[in-house]
Amino acid sequence: MAEAQLVSVPVASPAPPSPLRAFWQAFSENRGAVAGLVVVSIVVLLALFADWIAPHSPTEQFRDAIRAAPAWADGGSARFLLGTDSLGRDMLSRLIHGARVSLFIGLSVMGVSFVIGVLLGLACASLGQVVDVVVTRVMDLIMAVPSLVLAILVVAVLGPNLINTIVAVTIVYLPRYVRLLRASAMAELQKDYVTAAKVAGVGPWRLMFTTVLPNCLAPLIVQAALGVSDAILEAAALGFLGLGAQPPTAEWGTMLADAREFIRSDPWLVTLPGLAILTTVVSINLAGDGLRDALDPKMRKT
Repeated sequence: MAEAQLVSVPVASPAPPSPLRAFWQAFSENRGAVAGLVVVSIVVLLALFADWIAPHSPTEQFRDAIRAAPAWADGGSARFLLGTDSLGRDMLSRLIHGARVSLFIGLSVMGVSFVIGVLLGLACASLGQVVDVVVTRVMDLIMAVPSLVLAILVVAVLGPNLINTIVAVTIVYLPRYVRLLRASAMAELQKDYVTAAKVAGVGPWRLMFTTVLPNCLAPLIVQAALGVSDAILEAAALGFLGLGAQPPTAEWGTMLADAREFIRSDPWLVTLPGLAILTTVVSINLAGDGLRDALDPKMRKT
């Protein structure tokens, strides 16, 4: 009998995961980052749907319930789950609407700083030494002044309101983006693929924006994520000093300032906005750390 011949059948190798799936796998290895992302997502949803979620208007005053205790304390009721402030306004509603204001400040500062930082950073790397020296020295001058002092100075000149708070915090944190992108772009300009693009006749603007910039975005995205929490903290500090969003706007820093005289008699008035700031900032930082680990292969777990 003729021996049966064994025929080897090639086994198809599994397809590599998509870039988005690979990113999520790397991100989800950090449980703290996932928890931070969940909390941040909840805060964002509260801010987006504040008008429907909040039980009352953030500026509505209930004269029959001045500084009412939270529902779990003695004398509290389910009508005001987190109590009311010194003017009879519902704390829960003000905290929910305050999330909208604080996130608006953080995202606005991040967006403006990101765009201007990209433009100035690329200008430093591509427009010659004169532009590089001028922009770099201006950024050094901004960084030489303590951030809160500089923000107070800018708000004192422009006037205390929400828009000027965003302008002041943007000026304070702009050097981070400029310096980071400048360093990344200058490192990329020394690589072979940039030299090949120049030899191929790629113009200077296309070279910087389509060839160099995409390879500099990973650290900039991480800085942008962490910059949101820094901006929220800075805006809360200005609000606490009376230089941020002005009453009756529900902003966490302003709520802290309004409640500081009741820290002994009604401690929840100070504790609740403080916990809102703490929880949001820590969650954003945890998510930013996970984002850094996912975008940097060296930081990934083996």
